Amino acid sequence: MFSIQKNKIFILIFLIIACLSACHKQQTIDNKTLIYGTMDYGVSMENTGTNPHKSYYGWTAIRYGIGETLFKFNDKMELEPWIAKDFEYIDDYTVKIKIKENVCFSNGKQVTAEAIKRCFEDLIKKHERASNDLKIKSITADDNFLIIKSYEKVPALINYLSDPYGVIIDIEEEEKGGIVIGTGPYVAVKVTDREVELVKNNNYWDDIKPKLDKIIVKGISDGDMLTMAMQNGEFDIAQGIPYLTLGLFTVGTDRFKIISAETSRIYQIAFNFKNSELQDLNIRKAISKAIDKENFTKVLLNGNGSPAVGPFPKNFSYGDNFVSAVSYNLEESRELLKKSGWIDSNNDGYVDKNGKNLELDYLTYTSRQELPLLAEYTQDTLKKIGIKVNVNATDNYKSFLKSGKYDIFASSLVTAPTGDPEYYFTTSIIKGAVGNNGFYDSPKIAKLEKELHNTFDHKKRSEIAIKMTQEILDDFALIYVSHLKMSFVVKSNLEGFNAHPSDYYEIRADIEKK
Repeated sequence: MFSIQKNKIFILIFLIIACLSACHKQQTIDNKTLIYGTMDYGVSMENTGTNPHKSYYGWTAIRYGIGETLFKFNDKMELEPWIAKDFEYIDDYTVKIKIKENVCFSNGKQVTAEAIKRCFEDLIKKHERASNDLKIKSITADDNFLIIKSYEKVPALINYLSDPYGVIIDIEEEEKGGIVIGTGPYVAVKVTDREVELVKNNNYWDDIKPKLDKIIVKGISDGDMLTMAMQNGEFDIAQGIPYLTLGLFTVGTDRFKIISAETSRIYQIAFNFKNSELQDLNIRKAISKAIDKENFTKVLLNGNGSPAVGPFPKNFSYGDNFVSAVSYNLEESRELLKKSGWIDSNNDGYVDKNGKNLELDYLTYTSRQELPLLAEYTQDTLKKIGIKVNVNATDNYKSFLKSGKYDIFASSLVTAPTGDPEYYFTTSIIKGAVGNNGFYDSPKIAKLEKELHNTFDHKKRSEIAIKMTQEILDDFALIYVSHLKMSFVVKSNLEGFNAHPSDYYEIRADIEKK
C-alpha cells in the first residue's frame, strides 16, 4: 500500500514540475484582493452558507471574517472577550454577560443586548445541537447586559457560546442568497456551494480596520488540483494541501511559506456496535492493535501529526494520563481473533467462523485528503490478520450513515473546539449523540457525563474527562489514530495570517499583501 501511494506522489510531483516548466504564467492578483483555495468549504462539510443557525454554516461565518461571537479563544484555547466585555455567574443556572457598547453590525446598526437576545432565541429554535448544548430556559436583555438562565447547570455555557453557531447576526435583516449580517471585518456579497465572495466592512467596529478590499474563498474538492493551482499562483492561501506534497512549497523556493498550528482535530475510527461481531471485545481489540499509528503518522501524514492515545492532544489538561492497552502487534491481533474462534479454516487468507468470513464494510469520505489513505492502510493491515475490509470512500457518506450500511466509520473532527472536553462527549460519545456513529452506549460514561455536566471547577472537569476517556479506551470503542497539525500554504508577501488551534479564525482584519 505504501509503495502504491508513493508512486502516486511521484507522479504528482512530476506533473507539477512539468506544468511549471511548460511556462505557465503566474496569475496576477492585485494587492487588495485575496484569493483563498480551501478543502474545508463544500456541501459535504455542511457549511455552504453563512447563517450560523443552520447546520455548520457558522464555521463559514467565523472562518472568513463575516461574524464574531461573544467570546473567543486565544492561542492557548483560553477564553477572551470579543463582542462581550465580561461575564459573571449569578448562580449555577444564571450567567450575566456585559456587552461592549461600541460594536455594530456591518449594516451600521448597534449590537445591543436586545439584538443578541433575538439572535439566540432564533438559534435555539432552529439549531438542534445548540439547543441541546445551551439548555436555555430564558434570555433577558437589561440595558447592555444579557442574562441567560438555563434549566440545567451548564458550567461550559460561555465555551458553548463561543462555538461558531454562537456567531451574532442581525435577525431583523432577512437572509438573502445564503447571506446574513454579522459584525466581522468582511461582508459576504455572494455565496454559492463552491464560492464565497466578500468585501471589506466599512462599518467595522474594531480599532483594526480591514486592509483588503475583496476576498474570494473557493471550495476545492481535490487536493492535487489545489496543489497545482497554488503552484501556478492562482491562490494567495491554500488550505488542505495533502501532507505528502507540502514539501513542494518549501524546497528550492521562497515564493511560499507554511503556517501551522497544533489542533484538537483527530482521525478516529468508530466501531458500529450494531454489528454482532464487533460487539466482541477481542475483535475490537485485535483491530485496534493492527493499526500502526506511528508509521501512519510518519509516512502518510509526512510527520504532520502525532499518534493519538485518546481524543485530546497531550498539551490539553485533559489530554494525558491515560493507560492504553493498544500497541501495534499483529501476532497479538491474530491470537485475539483465535481466542474468539476466528481462524482461517480453508486457507483462503481470511479468518472464518461457522462457515462465514470476518468481513467488514469500511465507510469514510474523501474531502479530508488523508482519510482515503487511512482506509487503504486499514484495508491492507487488517488483511494481514485475516479480516477482509470493503472500503467505501464517498462524500455521500451521510446516506450510508443513515441507512446503517457500514461496520466501521472513519472521520476527522475537532474534539475540543470550545476549549472544553464536554463538547466531544455530548456530540460523539453518549447514547443518542448526533455524532455517535458507532451507537456506543456506556452506563459508566453516562454517569460520568452527569457529573461533568454539574461540575464548575476546571481542574475537576479535567479529571472527570480523563476518567471518561479511559472508559472509552478500556472498551476499545473507537480507535484514535492521529492528532493533526493544521497547515496553510501562503504566498510569501502575505502578512497577518495565522493558524489557530481552534480551527476557527482564519480571515482577520489585519491580513494584508505587501
